Amino acid sequence: MSTWACHDGGMQFVPSSTAARHPAAPSGAPRRGRRRPVREAVFAGLVMVTVATVFAGCTVDGTARPTRDAAQLPGKGLDRFLRQTIDWGSCKDFVPDAEYPQDRSECGRFQVPVDYAAPDGATASIAVFRLKASQQASGIVLTNPGGPGASGVDYMAGTAADFAKMPVSQTLDFIGFDPRGIGRSTPAIRCQTDSERDAYRAEYVDNSPAGIARQEAVNTQIGRECVQRMGRTFLAHVGTADVIQDMDVLRAVLGFDKLNYLGYSYGTKIGGAYAEKYPNRVRAMINDGAVDPTADPVADIVNQSAGFQLAFNKFAADCATKPGCPLGADPAQFVARYHQLVRPLITTPAKTKDPRGLSFGDAITATNQALYSDTLWKFLRDGLTELTRGSGDTMLRLADFYEGRDRQGKYDNSSDAFLAIRCVDEPAITDQATLNKLDTTLRTVAPYRDDGKGTGATGKDACAFWPVPVTYQPHKLSIPELATTVVVSTTNDPATPYAAGVSLADQLKARLVTFRGTQHTASFEGNMCLDGPLTAYLVDLTLPTPGLTC
Repeated sequence: MSTWACHDGGMQFVPSSTAARHPAAPSGAPRRGRRRPVREAVFAGLVMVTVATVFAGCTVDGTARPTRDAAQLPGKGLDRFLRQTIDWGSCKDFVPDAEYPQDRSECGRFQVPVDYAAPDGATASIAVFRLKASQQASGIVLTNPGGPGASGVDYMAGTAADFAKMPVSQTLDFIGFDPRGIGRSTPAIRCQTDSERDAYRAEYVDNSPAGIARQEAVNTQIGRECVQRMGRTFLAHVGTADVIQDMDVLRAVLGFDKLNYLGYSYGTKIGGAYAEKYPNRVRAMINDGAVDPTADPVADIVNQSAGFQLAFNKFAADCATKPGCPLGADPAQFVARYHQLVRPLITTPAKTKDPRGLSFGDAITATNQALYSDTLWKFLRDGLTELTRGSGDTMLRLADFYEGRDRQGKYDNSSDAFLAIRCVDEPAITDQATLNKLDTTLRTVAPYRDDGKGTGATGKDACAFWPVPVTYQPHKLSIPELATTVVVSTTNDPATPYAAGVSLADQLKARLVTFRGTQHTASFEGNMCLDGPLTAYLVDLTLPTPGLTC
């Protein structure tokens, strides 16, 4: 379906069946926070190095010692949640396939009210992974890998072995949690069955009047099914406004009066919102790959789409230096050559060993996935080369990896969670003239995604028909009580444009660190120019040098 998909506050145009991947918005480009939390990700037999190996740590100063007396949460009727303890145990049932130091890793759950205004009502169970400090823990660092919809448990399980090797982990407990509705937390958001999602990904609907009617009917039905399966009350409380309160319950349950935080992509929205509500409970905070809390939704979509086009151009230029590049060697023809490979999939999916075949929408998804980091360009190059021979296996594996589909056809719930959270976290674009203009604009700023069948009109996304109201509004952050934090922004980040980091740093009065590269986020991925100063900040609150660029 021709449409867009929002990712950490933005939408991207992805024509046709791409919308099948994220029924939320007309569309289907990559989510900003889709950071796979394993050092090696294996999808359908294809091994790749992840973009999300993060080494991070910090210690807490003398004012942030464990004390339950200081661990208070505002609100009535919450005492039973603050007094609970986590029954820590093996992580085997949480992350059976991950490699992590078992002697220092433990998992458990804590309970939170679904509705903080009704704490005696229904509860949700939040899954937590903890890498224990090798010595007496003097602090905690909560992490979030983004999304919305990414699992913090998976992220920590996949990076725990690396964290454990760092001296800073001697005194810190590293915490990954699955935000409410996500991953192993329960209830888990499920809007579509596995077979329904497969069918949705495969469907191509154009922007003819009949196609738009089809788009909107499907998007309306998804909202109805989601509320039927999850309940209206729970769906109304899956957004950032409730997640930050869960974080503060976790801080209190763990017995610390301040926390340290490391958030990527959509995780920066969580970080900013937490700092706004609980500024005196933030000891140190790094936000990397920022979502601008004030961004105009239309401009944000356009800027993000332009970022992915830039990443595509850089990929294509790199491909042209390799023998046999399927896009050729002429920069003026890169997009045209790409279209020659993917547009025929609209009517005739490429053959794959999997009986589904490779659809046009999944080819765009696979491309988006690979554009997150140059470490994935090889797989995209291989996949496009296979397409020249009529095979779509590698591209389908990349698309499945992005979609969270395993080799048995089972999906994680990240896409459903992404949809439900986005629809309550930001107002939908419903003005038809604005939508039509946006569709036309996105075909220009991100031409590689254009299916060549634009009509000047498009349909509304699922959030326009969502059955519960928005609970979080875009606004400027002003937090004078907040200690100085750090924002990291990458110059050619395709998913979260550099300017968004500049804006967030200005709003938080934070120290801005610039990373020069073409990738989504950069902190603690092996660049010592960047990682050294960030570690010093987390360890002893020494801020990076003003204007630091790596």
